[in-house]
Amino acid sequence: MHGFGFGGCCGLGGFGAFGSLGWIGWILNLVITLGVIIGIIVLVIWAVRRLTSGQGQTLNSFGPERPSTAQEILQTRYARGEITREEYRQMLADLR
Repeated sequence: MHGFGFGGCCGLGGFGAFGSLGWIGWILNLVITLGVIIGIIVLVIWAVRRLTSGQGQTLNSFGPERPSTAQEILQTRYARGEITREEYRQMLADLR
């Protein structure tokens, strides 16, 4: 029955990088494995936060868009031709 015991050729005694160290090897394997898993989890959380930190912001040719005032929005609509001059003046007067 070679290879099926704990100390055999292919048994659990030779399992892992530190398997030949006995219980110390098992503990080292556990600590390293947990460290890698925790590191991956932290990396994923960091990446998700980094990618979603700019939610709600749109990019234009000048960089991130900041919240606009009502007057700036009105000026933009007038510049785009969405409203007439009379509408612009009336809305501007309403804002003041």
